[in-house]
Amino acid sequence: MRPVGTAQELERRRRDAVELMRRGESPTVVARTLGVGRTSLYRWLALAENSPEALAAGPHPGPRPRLTDQQLREVQRLLLEGARSHGWPDDLWSAGRVAELVRRRFGVGYHVEHVRKILRRPLRWSSQRPQRKARQRDEDRIAH
Repeated sequence: MRPVGTAQELERRRRDAVELMRRGESPTVVARTLGVGRTSLYRWLALAENSPEALAAGPHPGPRPRLTDQQLREVQRLLLEGARSHGWPDDLWSAGRVAELVRRRFGVGYHVEHVRKILRRPLRWSSQRPQRKARQRDEDRIAH
């Protein structure tokens, strides 16, 4: 599990630990002072011996996406076909319907709120509500 702190703070902690160990501080004292495990201290010391840049800050990679870029393009294509072509009674895509489509097609289950993020970010779809029309509305009379 990643420790708490920014990448720069974690790098500073690693460099401080290596420096204290090189000065002859007890690994037990350094570990207790910095709140790290002794095995981490020895690993950092070995990394610093081989390459000082090995202690450099790096971004947190985050979780791997469960859908590949190719699969996201496939989702985009499926959405453009319309909801009716996938068995729903109308052509409205809801996050729940998209989640179901992804589950059926790729076997990947997503929470509805996460589907909204996928639609918004990589696919660049926006959430919209269909406009409600009065039942009494007569399209033919309006057109003429």
